[in-house]
Amino acid sequence: MSATDGTNEPTFEVVIPDLNYYLDLIPCRKACPVQTHAGRYVQAIARGNFREAYEVASMPNPLASICGRVCAHPCETACRRGLIDEPISIRALKRAACERFGPESGQAFLPKRRAEPKEINVAVVGAGPAGISCAYYLALNGYQVTIFESTPVVGGMLYLGIPEYRLPRYLIRMEFERVLRLGVQLKAGWALGRDFSLRTLKDQGFDATFIAIGASKSKTLALPGSDLDGVINGIDFLINVNLGYKVELEDKVIVIGGGNVAIDIARSALRESEGEETDDGSTTIDAARMALRLGAKEVHVVCLENWHEMPAYRYEIEEALAEGIILHTSRAPRRILGSKGQVAGIEVVDVLSVFDSEGRFNPILLENTESQIEGGTVIMAIGQQVDAASLALDPDLKLNQNGTIQVDETTLSTNVEGVFAGGDAVFGPRVVIDSAANGKRAARSIMEYLQGYPQSTTSYHFETMETNSYSMPDGYERACREKVPQVSVGRRIGFAEVELGYSTEQAQKEAQRCLKCNINTIFNAEKCILCAGCVDVCPENCLVLVPVSKLDFKRIDSPITGANQNSWAIIKDEARCIRCGLCAKRCPTGAITMERLVFDEYSNA
Repeated sequence: MSATDGTNEPTFEVVIPDLNYYLDLIPCRKACPVQTHAGRYVQAIARGNFREAYEVASMPNPLASICGRVCAHPCETACRRGLIDEPISIRALKRAACERFGPESGQAFLPKRRAEPKEINVAVVGAGPAGISCAYYLALNGYQVTIFESTPVVGGMLYLGIPEYRLPRYLIRMEFERVLRLGVQLKAGWALGRDFSLRTLKDQGFDATFIAIGASKSKTLALPGSDLDGVINGIDFLINVNLGYKVELEDKVIVIGGGNVAIDIARSALRESEGEETDDGSTTIDAARMALRLGAKEVHVVCLENWHEMPAYRYEIEEALAEGIILHTSRAPRRILGSKGQVAGIEVVDVLSVFDSEGRFNPILLENTESQIEGGTVIMAIGQQVDAASLALDPDLKLNQNGTIQVDETTLSTNVEGVFAGGDAVFGPRVVIDSAANGKRAARSIMEYLQGYPQSTTSYHFETMETNSYSMPDGYERACREKVPQVSVGRRIGFAEVELGYSTEQAQKEAQRCLKCNINTIFNAEKCILCAGCVDVCPENCLVLVPVSKLDFKRIDSPITGANQNSWAIIKDEARCIRCGLCAKRCPTGAITMERLVFDEYSNA
């Protein structure tokens, strides 16, 4: 609403709906990198149909069960329910569906639409989320896929980087088995740059290659004292712990870094703690949580950023705090202290700011604010990078200045003919669902490259609902978000999973809060008599009857632009609509109908 007509009377910015308009009204699907129709599986759970929910969740995402545990859930962040109170707990509801009909239930289905086998061979280098996703989509479309993985396990950093208390290892294996059942071959222990090169793959008859080697090497911090015994590389720490090797820690551990990896490490190291706040304002806060579980008595996390700037997820930080990790924000490590060649602690200095006025990384340190933190182990968790050794045998492959692989951002093709790349090896460390989306995009590009024609896209249609029988669950507009059950802090033993997941009743109750953004009120102007009955009955005041002269059209080609300026129109604020359907039921002429936008999920695979 804005006063743009030269008077004090408001005008209204409006747009005439088209397909993109209605697609934009489903923020959860729009925000999902792989375009999962979260609203549809949430609504299926609300009806108690967990099988349908799993099919919808897993069709565009071969890592649905994994994402049900560790997804950064951009869908949930975008959820329109959050404008009213709190967003739908979409990630936890995905887990609820997958637990009942996913791989761990023994009932996981394979997609219904698969192409006939083709005599076309594609190599996927890396069995992480990007590689698995690419292999899945290629196999669905009949291609012969072989995955080359440098380690003895599948999952990439899902397995090697994420602690088991967040993501059970059996779940990674089961999800990968679902992909293998499509005919995908796996060669574990084969490393790019050591056992083969891109040229080798081409000589062996592979028609295209997708590089998804991830960013499995830690960045280093050149601090005085970095050569002392007791200084550990964060990624190496996580890999060794997750492969079952014994890692010795001192009683007091210091983790340097403010991201999720740092928190995972911290939570894994600490033995137990009361989770209190310290007198100086430092609070308890994933490297840290790892150290927690390996027997350290006290774990400190030191980061440049303040509480609000930390890149780690809020919920991860809060869980770490509850477990007893001590967080020191706005502190910069200046040097590592030692005694007789062994780490004794670190010296830190206060940080005034981390980013400049243009948002660039440019820390300003406050002199004469030095202080010390005691500890016998220091774990560096300041970031990840591509292992340059993996690309040593392929000097023709172009890299960016930061060591990532250079690609066309639309097709993910590299400068080497028939070679594509994605995931962390291209874009740097990112969330699981982003890497899965890269794999999906790469698969489409590879298919277009090999066969020379665009691949299928999702189709849509509208489905009119019976107005008199349409209803929403009782009390849905007032229902509070269901908290996801967790093991209490005092009962968290070793690497047992912390989150317990919803019961069936809790899942349905939470799902019934969904505002059904894929259902819309469709207005037929020819039937409307402008009685304003819909305006009167709307409980959220999202419908308004206004003069056409007060409408500010955002599209100049609108068919209403030339309408009589003395006539009236009904406009709607979509952000406030709770899909109650009262307007359609109140309309005396049937000018308003409730219509569901339906996606053909299978055409998007």
